[in-house]
Amino acid sequence: MKPIQLLLLATIVFSFTISCSNQPDKAQGSSNQTNMANDTSKTHTTKIAQKITPCLWVEKDAKAVADYYLSIFKEGKLKDYRQFKNMPKQEGLNDPGYFETAVLELQGMEFSILAAGPLFKFNEAISLVINCKDQTEVDYYWDALTKNGGEEGPCGWCKDKYGLSWQVVPVEYFDLIHSTDSTVRNKAMINTFKQKKIILSELK
Repeated sequence: MKPIQLLLLATIVFSFTISCSNQPDKAQGSSNQTNMANDTSKTHTTKIAQKITPCLWVEKDAKAVADYYLSIFKEGKLKDYRQFKNMPKQEGLNDPGYFETAVLELQGMEFSILAAGPLFKFNEAISLVINCKDQTEVDYYWDALTKNGGEEGPCGWCKDKYGLSWQVVPVEYFDLIHSTDSTVRNKAMINTFKQKKIILSELK
């Protein structure tokens, strides 16, 4: 089995370990986390609250990444943080034999963070949509995600400082582009292509 295949397999195994284990309200320390992850004698009985959990691969500092997103999405919490040391060396790891994982909850949705080196990068093939209640909320998330290394894109798309793509969209926007009035619908669609951050007042 190739090194990258081994690493991906390890990722899946540890993701299951984190998702199925009892999740504390506060993140656990990193002591003897490897032993805990490798202990197969325990039967996990905790129900998994979320059927599908997005896993975000970053280069390093899983805790810092989690803290970054928690600073933007105020309704959230760090549910788990672990360090895995003295693992079999794999090509491409930021620090051979060492990686980190974190589990966080943002707006009621759980995400896993895997910090395991620069093997993979985010791209626009996937993005996360933020459904905003009004223009003020659009402005907040757009500004928070694009500052300090983020990047503005067209039609409501942007990237955060880690390169993850987001769509920051006011919910009223969908009423406009799905309107039964073709004039309303066409104006909203045409003006969307002229924008970066979505400005509702310019679409109506």
